[in-house]
Amino acid sequence: MLKITVLILTLFFSTDAIAEQAKMVMPEYQPPKVVYDVFLDDPAKLDSALYWIRALMNPLTESPYDMVPESMDIKVVIHGTEIVALAKKNYEKYRDQVERMRYYDTLGVEFKVCGLAAHDFGYEVEDFQPFVDVVPSAFTELVHWQQQGYALIVPQVFIRTKSIEDIR
Repeated sequence: MLKITVLILTLFFSTDAIAEQAKMVMPEYQPPKVVYDVFLDDPAKLDSALYWIRALMNPLTESPYDMVPESMDIKVVIHGTEIVALAKKNYEKYRDQVERMRYYDTLGVEFKVCGLAAHDFGYEVEDFQPFVDVVPSAFTELVHWQQQGYALIVPQVFIRTKSIEDIR
């Protein structure tokens, strides 16, 4: 008898769940204060990490929010292998990524490179693109901005081994 009751309840609730559907909601977002912690194991992943900035900015610049990029306070702290893309001598190799960052810079996004990581790679301040600020340490920089009320976003870049169609 218990099994039959459980089966009937399961069928009843499953039918209701199937009839329901998701809905689009438009929260009342405010201009963001964000610090990105970019630490990648391969500079080739920088394209995907930069997508995280786009994924934050684009929805907010579109209707119904219509925010101007300058109203968003976005910092990007870079301290992994991807710092090589910001070295002037590597411009041709990483041109696309540098130009995307330069574009974001014109919208007010600030790019900061860890001085400790720069030292480990043998770079000096003058080795970096002019839109880059070199800070003493990525960790102290991240803590500083979080203490100022900035949300921390850590882009996670994975190498997809299956297509979306295969996963679905």
